[in-house]
Amino acid sequence: MSEAVEAVRYAIIGAGVSGLAFAAALQDRDYLVLERDDAIGGYCKTVAQDGFTWDYSGHFFHFRRPAIEAWLRDRMPGEEILTVQKSAKIYYGDRWIDFPFQKNIHQLPQAELLACLHDLYFRDAAKPVSTFQEMLISRFGEAICEKFLIPYNEKLYACDLNDLDADAMGRFFPHAELGEIIANFRQADNASYNATFTYPRGGAIQYVRALYSAVEPSQVCTGDGVVAIDAGRRTLRTASGRVVRYERLITSAPFDRLMGMLGRPVDPAIFSSNKVHVYNLGFDAKGPEGVHWLYVPQRERCFYRVGFYDNIFNDPRMSLYVEVGARTGDAIDDGALQARVMEDLRACGIVTDQRLVSRHSVTLDPAYVHVRAAARERFAALERTLQAWGIYPVGRYGAWTYCSIEDNIAEAWELAGRFNAFKQEG
Repeated sequence: MSEAVEAVRYAIIGAGVSGLAFAAALQDRDYLVLERDDAIGGYCKTVAQDGFTWDYSGHFFHFRRPAIEAWLRDRMPGEEILTVQKSAKIYYGDRWIDFPFQKNIHQLPQAELLACLHDLYFRDAAKPVSTFQEMLISRFGEAICEKFLIPYNEKLYACDLNDLDADAMGRFFPHAELGEIIANFRQADNASYNATFTYPRGGAIQYVRALYSAVEPSQVCTGDGVVAIDAGRRTLRTASGRVVRYERLITSAPFDRLMGMLGRPVDPAIFSSNKVHVYNLGFDAKGPEGVHWLYVPQRERCFYRVGFYDNIFNDPRMSLYVEVGARTGDAIDDGALQARVMEDLRACGIVTDQRLVSRHSVTLDPAYVHVRAAARERFAALERTLQAWGIYPVGRYGAWTYCSIEDNIAEAWELAGRFNAFKQEG
């Protein structure tokens, strides 16, 4: 007896931001969204626990496209949404200084300021660079890099920075010229792409629900992920044994996993990434005020960043997210790592006499992909083949890149717009 095969024009892998944004914008409603997790949202899930609201990590939206922000807000009636002027600090030595480090070296002790200025002035800015670490040293000199830029980013990416492309972070890296750095000594200007952000009282999941409100709920299947794809037959199989034939497949699954589903695994040395352990911690009393997140470059501290949810809405109890980067294959002892996190929070002066009253942890894997030339070139070649098979990777992990959540929505809408135009022409 032959097995039952369903048929849809559009199969969508992933009910996160990219997958739901595509489904929401598609005029043709003959689609099926398949999500391996038990709930929608991808990494934009939100946990409400013991009076605290935490995301799976710090997901703050930085809108550059007013139309996208307006569309989302229109679908969030009654939700309190704040637009916040970012306050970011760096824990350095015995003090907290303003972010970005390279524009605030005047806040360092005098001897360290002089070392940074010396190396900044005598840097070899004309030297050709090909790696992320070479770019940093060429732009800012050895001292600034050794004090912050190299150790912080090594903790974040959990790799040698010479393994990343010079432009691995694109527009998200806070570049600064010598004149801007000197001018900042007298007049602070720490503006960046995320100088302001928006955040809803109910957490990042509210943006996901806004997207979901424009999707057919009956055509979203959770708890049943795709395990295999037959590109020739244009069929996929889920973990439950469901078989679906599609005309086009839109996928936000991590690119290396997609290729594994296709039976064409990619080289993990080329398509590598890190993972991030996130600890959401709630305390019985307030902690530091006036800061939204803190960067921690010291190698002896396990985390690279700490975020303060309570300072966004001026809540009376300290509510943190703490991020610890690790290599993909590294094992974790959750209890031991949490104990280390608490120890380091005390060492940084974030936790003093507050009592921990609630906790949640999650591991994001992958978290940051390692952007390198070999991966870009291989992805571009494979993407052409995939599109010939009717397969379209989207999103940060589908396209194996570094981008914002808003970028994911814009990309998904643009792709849906192309197919909408095809439909109108037909």
